Amino acid sequence: MNAIKKFLATDQQSWSLLVARLALAIVILPHGMQKTLGLFGGYGFAGTLEFFHTSMGMPIIIALLVILAEFVGSIGLLFGVATRFMAFSVGLTMAGAAILGGSINNGFFMNWFGMQKGEGIEYFILAVGLAIVILIGGSGRWAIDNLISKKLK
Repeated sequence: MNAIKKFLATDQQSWSLLVARLALAIVILPHGMQKTLGLFGGYGFAGTLEFFHTSMGMPIIIALLVILAEFVGSIGLLFGVATRFMAFSVGLTMAGAAILGGSINNGFFMNWFGMQKGEGIEYFILAVGLAIVILIGGSGRWAIDNLISKKLK
């Protein structure tokens, strides 16, 4: 029970943690929706799983975890459910995407004008940075974790 209390512990009045949590959720959710639901030009669940496995050589279990991290993780962040775990999942996925997806080799900047061979790492630095903030600080205001934490007291 003590471990659960520590896992859920946060400054329940923190606006900054709320903003960080919502910003990360809002940015990652459309990517998760591409991968699971096929929205925004995505492949959908089966197509993404197949692409990750056959084209990128990713083991099926890792591909599944990536898809879940972006979709379920962003929804969890949005509502503040298991916030630290969701932030860790999203942060790890974004770090992996930067490294394994090749962005780390494309320099710093996003490819706004199509002048470089791919996207740089600036987006990933922001996503991982927000995930670390949430991982350390917790969910902040307006989180389901806060309701669970109050019940455990």
